[in-house]
Amino acid sequence: MAVARLALASFADGEVRLSDEVELYVRTYTTLLRSSGETQLRVLEPSHMAMGSSLHPLAASEELDLGAFIYAVRRLPDGIVGADLVVMGQEVEQLSAAGVPVETWAQDEAPARRRRWYDSGNGTLAVLLASASDVDDLVPTLVAFQIEWNKLRFRQRAAGWPTVGSPDVLAEECARELGGSPDDWARLREAWGERFGERVRLIGERRLSLRVRMLGGTHTGYARLTRRWWTPVSAELADLVPPTLTERPLYFVSSNSHSLVNIVTGIAREREDELVAFVEQLDEEDILRQELAAFREGRSEGSWENFLYFIARLYFDERGADAKAERRATELRKGVTHLRSTTALRVPAQIISLAALDPRALDPRVGDIDAAKLAASGAVIVNIDYPLGVAAYNILREVAVDRAALRGVYVLGKAATLNADVGDVMISNVVHDEHSGSTYWLDNAFSVDDLASDLRFGTGLDNQRTVTVKSTFLQNRSYLDFYYREAFTVVEMETGPYLDAVYEIADADRHPVGEAVNFSKLPLDLGIIHYASDTPYTQARTLGARGLSYYGMDSTYASSLAILRRILRLERVLVDSDRGRELTRPYGMPVIRPDA
Repeated sequence: MAVARLALASFADGEVRLSDEVELYVRTYTTLLRSSGETQLRVLEPSHMAMGSSLHPLAASEELDLGAFIYAVRRLPDGIVGADLVVMGQEVEQLSAAGVPVETWAQDEAPARRRRWYDSGNGTLAVLLASASDVDDLVPTLVAFQIEWNKLRFRQRAAGWPTVGSPDVLAEECARELGGSPDDWARLREAWGERFGERVRLIGERRLSLRVRMLGGTHTGYARLTRRWWTPVSAELADLVPPTLTERPLYFVSSNSHSLVNIVTGIAREREDELVAFVEQLDEEDILRQELAAFREGRSEGSWENFLYFIARLYFDERGADAKAERRATELRKGVTHLRSTTALRVPAQIISLAALDPRALDPRVGDIDAAKLAASGAVIVNIDYPLGVAAYNILREVAVDRAALRGVYVLGKAATLNADVGDVMISNVVHDEHSGSTYWLDNAFSVDDLASDLRFGTGLDNQRTVTVKSTFLQNRSYLDFYYREAFTVVEMETGPYLDAVYEIADADRHPVGEAVNFSKLPLDLGIIHYASDTPYTQARTLGARGLSYYGMDSTYASSLAILRRILRLERVLVDSDRGRELTRPYGMPVIRPDA
């Protein structure tokens, strides 16, 4: 691997000029959180407003920014509504030692962020952080929530609304009396459910003045919890090693917890009749009922397999815990082991043994499979639900430290796009990482040809450029404009840290800072794919407030199929090669193009 020091001074200087407000904000909360005491969150409001976040563009305005408020609501637990203090730490033991006995508190959840929250019931919340990126994500979210809450309170008190004793309030009334669009109020009502009216009245009664406190936050602490997260996965891998191998070859995939499993087990397709009957019981206006009719009449543009996968999730959810347990047991028999996390790093993992897979159960879109060669493979796939920010570096580094036979690293994640549309797939060959300041030039394992045949609704775009940012809030319009002028069109949060870890796998040095890195030759296979979940330039203010739904599965499964096909082709070549069976040196995978 070559590390080239290219002439990127103008790029770096431009980034500094455009990011002054963002850097000031980050320095402000970073230094404040070093205090051993509590910090009033309101001291961060001026720097948050001055940043001009593209996700919170009306922060400094008296006008409501319900898009930012809904985004925050979905990433904070229910207990935040009555909270006064938020304590952040890395481990339960650490919090308990500091007099925060979270083991006796109720656990809480945020709908759109995988974090462990604890609610004391008397105004104090505690949260476990998995990496420094959690701080960059959580603090601006809390500040945005407080700013918009207090704007709503001011408007309600000025309007004398809602009246005391009102049994409920409607989204249309809120829009008329307080401002904002009825659609945004409807989304907030959906997020709060039956407690919407109660919450609206509470906003009018209570000024929010949160305090925050940080415990720990050290690099060694994050490394320790990552090791605790990986230990049960490593133990499971050790149990799977056959007598003929000293260690199982491993393909690392960062994607989601459903797509690869659906593709390799065939459970949804085995239950096709049950799933169709389930859809037929839905309301006639339901989108799935309409899509089923379109399939039967030959009008649907979608994939029947993706349709079944989407229904299966709803089907098993409705049938409850016993049905989910039955599904997990079936997946285990078919070669997929699920491992849940018990640490702050809430990243579920799956181990997929290639030799245990039944070629007849694979999604037919995978293509022809040589059953004998598949059975002869000693390799496993470790698939994890994609982590947040720097946690990606910690995880891949820990995997590489523990596993010498790492053959491939594949990253499939969501991203904002500056030039495409929601549901499109972007494949990049350049990645700039804001954490390290380095720019990586890749020989990406994938191109549009690898997934175009499976894309029905979206478009595939390769030769793109990705920027890995520190947080969704830590961006502003001039910042995005700068990157767009430099042809960086994909904005996300995990790829840069993953590539920092790949560098340390392949090179004798620690990952560089502020350099241009040539990844054209690596001792492992590397593939990066993103699908668009947000379009900042078209005022997609409710980033994450709406899912990609059924149609979004098109890009997810096209990408997952490309990854699985790549792995199976590599194994087909390696099983035929003596070199593929030997594990005599770390990272002993030949550099090949398994396209034939």
